[in-house]
Amino acid sequence: MMPGVDGIHDLGGKQGFGPVEMETDEPVFHADWETRAMALPYGALAHVPNASTSMFRHAIERMQPAHYLTSSYYEHWLTAAATLAVEGGLVSREEIDERAGGTFPIAQPVRAGDVHAPPPHAARFHVGDRVRIRNLHPPGHTRCPAYIRGHVGVVTRLDGEWNVPDVEAHSTERIPEATYSVRFDAAELWGDEQTGVTVNVDLWDSYLDPP
Repeated sequence: MMPGVDGIHDLGGKQGFGPVEMETDEPVFHADWETRAMALPYGALAHVPNASTSMFRHAIERMQPAHYLTSSYYEHWLTAAATLAVEGGLVSREEIDERAGGTFPIAQPVRAGDVHAPPPHAARFHVGDRVRIRNLHPPGHTRCPAYIRGHVGVVTRLDGEWNVPDVEAHSTERIPEATYSVRFDAAELWGDEQTGVTVNVDLWDSYLDPP
């Protein structure tokens, strides 16, 4: 399985993973090591060419599926930091393993293929417009979740321009593009005849088509 938004991390709308467990008065950190795990990616990204938040997110997405599902939130951060440090040439894989006292499970290699930046363009949609989400399956990073692809929603807000993450994660290019909040009826997404229930998703212009 190639990494990307179709990877194990894209769990939205999928069944069989049990309920979402909520912890009352959950602390920011459960252990001291988590504070260091949170700081590590910032140090790694500061020395990695073409560093970006999208690159960091994609390093987490590339984790081995079994490791991703059985590890905690800050273990994901730690894995991403180690992965980017190795890929950026800051340390070797052997040095990581030596420090860990065994094989450290860094993420799988990037398999993005050719990344084609969309040409710059103005926002194509406005509040109240109906849009259909493009049914694409890129092998690299994207912020368009699988459970909304092919479905129709309504633009409820324009949120300005932000760099296209699909490009930012794999290229030196930074392509600003209009972003929107798009509302979907639950019945449209899940087909379970819910009424009066909606879901809003923040999406880039290049993910959308007219209905």
